[in-house]
Amino acid sequence: MELDMNTFARIVADTDNFTLRRVVERLREGLFDPFGVSVLTAHEDQLDQAFDRGAGALLQNKAAHLCVCGAYGRGKSHSLSYLQARALATGFVTSLINLDPREMPLRDFHQVYRALVSRIVFPDGSSSLVKTWRKWVKSGDKNVLKNDPADPLAVIPHDMPHLFKATLTALANKNISLSKRQKALKKHAAFRPREFPWMLANVLNGNVPPVYKLRHAFKYRQVTFYKNESLACKGWKPYFELVRTLAAMFQAMGYKGWVLLFDEAESIVQTSVNLRRKNYMIVDRLLCPQRPMAGLYPVFAFTDDFFSVVQNEDYDRMAAGDQGETAYFPKNYGRAWRQLAIHDLNGLAPNEWAVLSEKLIHFHTQAYGWRPPNGQLEEQLAKVLTETNAQEPRLKIKALVDRLDVAHQEIVLN
Repeated sequence: MELDMNTFARIVADTDNFTLRRVVERLREGLFDPFGVSVLTAHEDQLDQAFDRGAGALLQNKAAHLCVCGAYGRGKSHSLSYLQARALATGFVTSLINLDPREMPLRDFHQVYRALVSRIVFPDGSSSLVKTWRKWVKSGDKNVLKNDPADPLAVIPHDMPHLFKATLTALANKNISLSKRQKALKKHAAFRPREFPWMLANVLNGNVPPVYKLRHAFKYRQVTFYKNESLACKGWKPYFELVRTLAAMFQAMGYKGWVLLFDEAESIVQTSVNLRRKNYMIVDRLLCPQRPMAGLYPVFAFTDDFFSVVQNEDYDRMAAGDQGETAYFPKNYGRAWRQLAIHDLNGLAPNEWAVLSEKLIHFHTQAYGWRPPNGQLEEQLAKVLTETNAQEPRLKIKALVDRLDVAHQEIVLN
């Protein structure tokens, strides 16, 4: 729920100056801060309802997704940070990344997976998939396992890509015990127990070492099934399946699921038509899966331009191949995505800007320990809002903070 001014003032008064100044400094730079997100977000009720509908669908074993849409500067990044905090507070694992066709192309899902794991956050604050998995295996979730030791194979989905299923099992197992005499034998020259944890962690983080080295780790970590299938991972599909099955595994471990937050997702249409086609296929699998993906909750931030490009694609285009001409796009995404769950970010009303201005005054005065003249500062900020009426919200907030800085300096110098 949105904070009333009394509650907001009490929270600010109880917050240390370092935290408050960090918020002000980031707003001054046109950025945002986690604490600032938690107390300055507008329209929280609508965001909460949109997110909770998806969370409720997951509990019913239905597919879930959310698209946060708005023009540049309307607060999409701010909203995703708010949703990440809400997801964590309600028991979800989260990952928030920025999509960029040059640095983080969606079509290269191997790279996307690495980014998701590197930005992963668990409800207890842990940011390591490997450490969380080891901790869970060691202690178990007493609410799920009823005080029994955790059985890793019981929570790892059977359809997880073979390499990663073997890796998770190896991380959960202990090394085979060898005597000093056995260790000295040539046939055990590959027994390097100090390397195994690092090697296995690399695999789970998306950096696969040579397969022959992995075989040694699996052998000495007592993974009995590692020879049953190929350990190779080619293309983007194994990593997509890994994300899907990890979300299901998180649910089995006692979490609500895995919320994937993709900021600047409109960038996926700012590429050639061939790359757009590949991006659309992945987006479609996330937003409109053929069957529900247990525990997986993708959230995309789009501008309206994204949907305009999608609607205007040439879906009648044909591609020549060995089997003759085939449709260039597997489906008409403009038609397929008409029923998406979309939360539009509308601009703040004048009275909402007035409330935000009042909150900023509380932040600034508390952070820097000063008191403005009664009524004068509110009038100055109202004038700033009028002058910046046509600007993006982020720039308007920056202008308000700049005005507060000037007022503070005037009092200090006088």
